[in-house]
Amino acid sequence: MTSESQVRYFDTPFHILGRWVVGVVTTIGDLSLFTARMLRWMMVRLPKRAVLLPSFYQIGVLSVPVVVITGAFIGLVLAVQTYDQLHLMRLETQLGAIINLSLVRELGPVLAATMLAGRVGSAMAAEIGTMRVTEQIDALRALGADPIQYLVVPRFLGCCLLIPLLSALADLTGVISGWFIATQVFHINEFHYWLHSRQTVSAYDVYCGLLKSMFFGAAIAIVSCHRGFHCSAGAQGVGRAATQAFVVSFGLILVLDFVLAIFLNDFYYVLWPSALGG
Repeated sequence: MTSESQVRYFDTPFHILGRWVVGVVTTIGDLSLFTARMLRWMMVRLPKRAVLLPSFYQIGVLSVPVVVITGAFIGLVLAVQTYDQLHLMRLETQLGAIINLSLVRELGPVLAATMLAGRVGSAMAAEIGTMRVTEQIDALRALGADPIQYLVVPRFLGCCLLIPLLSALADLTGVISGWFIATQVFHINEFHYWLHSRQTVSAYDVYCGLLKSMFFGAAIAIVSCHRGFHCSAGAQGVGRAATQAFVVSFGLILVLDFVLAIFLNDFYYVLWPSALGG
């Protein structure tokens, strides 16, 4: 068999599909082992404060402006887009309930996590990828330090603990901006605006949004660090790792949002069966 026929043979759709399936299964398995090693180090020994604080600063403090701007404009857009429809039905006072419930339950956590996947996730993948390309990770192993424990665990803890707080900040700014537009621009009665919001949005909705944010943060940290550890050589490899970190993180955020929404809705009716009616 000639080399030309071999190339034509291995480029058939079935072999392309087979290579893709093998690649996906291999990546999922490697990501699972990577996550297991990280969790094992978390149970054995947590990083020191001097290692945690820089990661917390990079993930939390430096992300505040992005999250505040995102949350504020979510509230503004929701108010502007929803008001006309409610005004036609004479239900303007319900605007606060729709804005606040959408923010704390779905849009706040999802869009804040998406922005943080771009800012925090890409930065982590590029930083760790650069360390791999420049052999700094090998130097850590030579010094007797485990790179997973030193590089991944602080970033994972930072994402899991701080991204829910950042999502809560996005919710707060969105609620304030939505209230300002509704009451000061559209002249909706402020008392009824907050009354309907209080009747519609419960503490369970807020807890659901924060729980989703914690899962989103875990997904961003694991995927970004994994892509950084498996970065290919050169500047092009670092850029590809950062791009893959964002794309995969964004996909996981959407999948997790769907799965958690189903689970949390069913769990709500388990806790309060009377909400089903009848």
